[in-house]
Amino acid sequence: MQKEKDFLPGRLICVHDKMQQNYQYRLTCRPGQNFAPDFAPQLTPAQMLSRGVFEGHYLTDCQDEFPAQWFAKAKLSPGGPDISLNQFKVKSRQPLSVWREKGWIILPDVRGWFQWYCRYYLGRRLPEVDALQIKRWRAFRRHLVQVQKHCPPGHSECRPRQRQALLQWAYNPDF
Repeated sequence: MQKEKDFLPGRLICVHDKMQQNYQYRLTCRPGQNFAPDFAPQLTPAQMLSRGVFEGHYLTDCQDEFPAQWFAKAKLSPGGPDISLNQFKVKSRQPLSVWREKGWIILPDVRGWFQWYCRYYLGRRLPEVDALQIKRWRAFRRHLVQVQKHCPPGHSECRPRQRQALLQWAYNPDF
């Protein structure tokens, strides 16, 4: 069982899963540290997984790449997407095929933004890819502003799709 403290700078991560074979990356930072100054996610990957994201069907076949404790309380559905596992019990994502069609998949992260964030959180740094993904994350903040503007504090049932989407981009939807 790999623990987050085992993911140290210099460690080589070898990826062999359903969607990616023979991909390797080296960690250059400690987990959760040395983020770009304009990137301040409000939730860790473990917090996101435990609250219910992506209908439980994200990272189900590639847990060996990441610390085991990220999955200790994760709401997962290896058999297929299950909306009831999402924190807000709503569908709030597009299929991976749509992400590909729209050019939202930035290689080498074949699963999209959350895979990039997990790898970035662990300590992988790819300056050009990181800049693009951080720019996308910052643009997503507009949804947080809309929820804050239109929903009274404490009314978590207000705008559940936007709140679920915020959660899936590491923003705290409960502000």
